[in-house]
Amino acid sequence: MDVFEAIKGRRSIRAYKSSKISEEGIRKLIDAARFAPSAGNAQPCEFIIVTRPEIKRRLAEAALAQSSIEEAPVLIVVCANEERSSQRYGVRGKTLYCLQDTAAAVQNILLTAYSLGLGTCWVGAFNEEDAKEILHIPSGIRPVALVPVGYPAESPRPRDMRSPDEAVHYETFGNQQTKM
Repeated sequence: MDVFEAIKGRRSIRAYKSSKISEEGIRKLIDAARFAPSAGNAQPCEFIIVTRPEIKRRLAEAALAQSSIEEAPVLIVVCANEERSSQRYGVRGKTLYCLQDTAAAVQNILLTAYSLGLGTCWVGAFNEEDAKEILHIPSGIRPVALVPVGYPAESPRPRDMRSPDEAVHYETFGNQQTKM
């Protein structure tokens, strides 16, 4: 699949079939995430694969009762190892770079899942402290995203997107004269 096709075609899926996902499929998602860029090649991402219904249920509750988290056969919790990022970059590594690196890894998971016929949703709305407690996450590791994964049981319509004329600025912010 062409990468631009995946970028344009991927949708947030919130309804999943009960079909299991192969270990190979999960491994491909994690490999895609591992190859995301990271500041100074620190590779601060940690991944927790959750399949147990009770843990998914508790995480769904921590995520403002988002039932799709519980419904998906697999949940990938993507975490940032703040200490890994801060070793080279100090406070900026801990407070920014590890989050950027984690975001890149999540995007790779989403696009790879779509290319494999799987559905995902990037969930950032959750109680971080509750998630840390549920998953026994130690200090210095921060859960950043919950990514439910499964075969889609829905087909959301294409998203409305801002035009480049609305989002692109040239040379300085606010200068939107077309120069392309």
